[in-house]
Amino acid sequence: MTWRPTIAALAGLCLAVGTATVPSGAAAKPPGVLNAALVSAHAALAGPPGAPPGVCPTGTSYGPPLPTTSVSATKIRGGFSFLEGPVWVADGSYLLFSDMAAGTGPYNVQPSTIRRFTPPATFDTFIANAGSNGLALSADAQQIVAATHDQRSVSAYRLSDRTRSTVAGNYQGRAFNSPNDVAVRSDGVVYFTDPNFQRGNRSDQMSGRTSVFRASGGQVSLVDDQLRQPNGISLSPDGTALYVGAYSENKIYRYAVQPDGSIGTRSVFVNYIGGPDGGTIDCAGNVYWTSGSDALVHVYSPAGTQLGTIRSGNSGTTNVAFGGTDRQTLFVTSGPRNDSGLYSVRLNVPGYPY
Repeated sequence: MTWRPTIAALAGLCLAVGTATVPSGAAAKPPGVLNAALVSAHAALAGPPGAPPGVCPTGTSYGPPLPTTSVSATKIRGGFSFLEGPVWVADGSYLLFSDMAAGTGPYNVQPSTIRRFTPPATFDTFIANAGSNGLALSADAQQIVAATHDQRSVSAYRLSDRTRSTVAGNYQGRAFNSPNDVAVRSDGVVYFTDPNFQRGNRSDQMSGRTSVFRASGGQVSLVDDQLRQPNGISLSPDGTALYVGAYSENKIYRYAVQPDGSIGTRSVFVNYIGGPDGGTIDCAGNVYWTSGSDALVHVYSPAGTQLGTIRSGNSGTTNVAFGGTDRQTLFVTSGPRNDSGLYSVRLNVPGYPY
């Protein structure tokens, strides 16, 4: 779910996440602009931008991703409210994740805190009152891109000083339901899901539709408004495929991605998985998806064949992210409300860091 440039050609290149129109009264910093050098660097790559050069090397062959077909993750710590959106920050060697409390106030909106785990055992508060759910790392690795249900937006938090800016504030002047999860391409294109799980008692401005959107260059465009409660979202390492879990359909969909970031044909990738939540992808293209109806991470080959499962606790899993110095540790958020936990397991294949 995150990435870190590893070659000198990308050193110093910077992308400040662009903004869409901000609703009146929303607290946000001024927008940034897309760095032309970064665009130029990626224009030379074959095919759509996916993982940055050097992160998932081309031509590398991998064996089975799981040690066995049924693997158990180890609990690092429990007792949280409700965990979501883990993302590894390589520059600091720490994991960030959202901890969402029960809804409060007249609109029944869930407060959320971004917490930090620094291995092996240190936990602290990174951003209080973040309003976040799913998290990803910006293309310059300097900001956390967050699905923020508090403002019904997609936001960016700068890692250095925690200042907040707006990536996507509305669609054609209408407020989103409650953005849930995000994926960021290496050229800065942001894809996100918009179910209504955290909308609370606020008005429905999407006419009952729950959708997938794309934000690029300060503009928000619709990807698909025909899915029932789209939830987790992930990109393939080569940048040619976008995966979305439709929670209320028990399916995972695959979309073809064009070089300019636009979306092509949709197909069914997995025909049944109980309550698909968050997902991620390894460097071999294997897909890891959590299930709200069990305590499992389901692992699939790029062709959609199930390769095995990873168990974390005794109740529904919510999200996953690769991390660690070699990106072969899978972090899993899982567990019941008010005793949600963070888990980890070592795997055989390094993970695509979104």
